[in-house]
Amino acid sequence: MNTLKNIFAAKLLDVKAIKLQPTNPFTWASGWKSPFYCDNRKTLSYPDLRCFVKIELVRLVMENFPQVDAIAGVATGAIAQGALVADTLGLPFVYVRSKPKDHGLENLIEGELKPGMKVVVVEDLISTGGSSLKAVDAIRSNGCTVIGMVASYTYGFDVAKQAFEQAGVELITLTDYESVVAEALKTGYIQPSDVQLLHDWRKDPAHWNG
Repeated sequence: MNTLKNIFAAKLLDVKAIKLQPTNPFTWASGWKSPFYCDNRKTLSYPDLRCFVKIELVRLVMENFPQVDAIAGVATGAIAQGALVADTLGLPFVYVRSKPKDHGLENLIEGELKPGMKVVVVEDLISTGGSSLKAVDAIRSNGCTVIGMVASYTYGFDVAKQAFEQAGVELITLTDYESVVAEALKTGYIQPSDVQLLHDWRKDPAHWNG
């Protein structure tokens, strides 16, 4: 049976928002070498897929965090998705910068959150979780409660799982690493011999050299 995670994984692979190159690794901004690259912003260019992402993220929010008062997107990748979700739900929207603006009001949060609001954070992807949880800290420092986070994709790194547990943030995603690898294998995008290499990378991405 195709689950949402499998269906969305297939859609991401179809528009090349996710690329797997076991024999020709990418270099991430962190300097890590990776056989895996995910750019969920590509979904914004496909109206049907953009709508699919919006509807499914809205569903995750409504089913898991019905008490939500406001939506926050994490800059820059989740600003658009967050705004679409907030608009559909008729809720206030803000986005959280990675660092305060260096001019004007020097805002870290763009938009208005009132103290006491229950906020759901929208992310595009989760790697180590560091930038996502910095956004959570900023919202909490503004006197609000983060009741959960929804995201399009997670690599499922142990370091991220531990960070979210320690921060007390529930994370729910549309798809994940396991589903993408399964779909890529099913369609012949990768070969069975590639799977172990991908698993080895995910176990210790910071020290993986291909």
